[in-house]
Amino acid sequence: MDSDEGLSVTIDDTAFERYRQSPNARTTLLRLLLGTLIVVVLWGATTAAVLIGGTRLFFAWQTAASSGMEGFLASPIGILTALASFAGIWIGLWIAMRWVHGEPLSALLGASRRVSWPDFLKGLVAVLITSAVSEILLYLLEPGIARGTISLSSWLLFLVPIVALTLLQTSSEEVLFRGYLLRGLANRFRSPLIWALLPGLLFTSLHWSSASSPAINACVLVSIAAFALLLTLVVYATGNLGAALGAHLGNNLTGFLLISHQESYNSFALFTARPLEGPGWMMSDAVLIALIGIACSLLTIVLLLHPSSPLRVGPKLSDAKSTA
Repeated sequence: MDSDEGLSVTIDDTAFERYRQSPNARTTLLRLLLGTLIVVVLWGATTAAVLIGGTRLFFAWQTAASSGMEGFLASPIGILTALASFAGIWIGLWIAMRWVHGEPLSALLGASRRVSWPDFLKGLVAVLITSAVSEILLYLLEPGIARGTISLSSWLLFLVPIVALTLLQTSSEEVLFRGYLLRGLANRFRSPLIWALLPGLLFTSLHWSSASSPAINACVLVSIAAFALLLTLVVYATGNLGAALGAHLGNNLTGFLLISHQESYNSFALFTARPLEGPGWMMSDAVLIALIGIACSLLTIVLLLHPSSPLRVGPKLSDAKSTA
């Protein structure tokens, strides 16, 4: 692999080319749409099932059910339930790969058909670093951080379940958007405007919040789009989902467990900042928040792809042919 001076990055796409060529002849556009439909249906069914069970448990613990569904979703049980619902994506992907495409689920993990755990750790560390930078910049923009409602003992008690369920959530999204859809579309189309842009737009659109103002929604979507580009780029550079899995996990754990900027998801956070759903945000605030998101995604790209970075990731080709 060649490397340039300064902040420039050269990407060897050998592993990605093997990854994009790995689907069998049954990966047609029609089958890809059918598989996606199966995932959506299973995700929806699982969400409905766990929400019913979760609400029953929640209201059984409450002296009154006046808080309704909104109160349930913002509660610790509601957050755990919402995270557990992402198991439906994994179930749907397994069915789609097994019965629609005739391939093992592991084929989605990369050219080597296994997660690169060293890259996973590098992605995790890189995003934890840039998340710290982001929080410092956001604090300078809006210096209001308060101690969360959860006690330290409760936080430690829920630490492992939250990490496990967050991994379930983030991994399901990565395997769907940067695995199933990206791999299938890249196999059929050469242009990244299709295989990179379409999954990225779908992923970004899922983060629209009706509780936020249009300006804040726009800045959040811009930040998410930049993060989606980062995740796609590391998959392109490695031909493996490992770094993307770690990066996505690090991003979400920061919000769930450390500093929350969402009022509806702050039950487990040690600290809470001014919620993005709240009133009073100016257009200038939204622009600065978007710029912070873009800058931190670019910094993460440098940490993961620059030739001089100790966190640099690269093509993963080992055992790609020998693994069934």
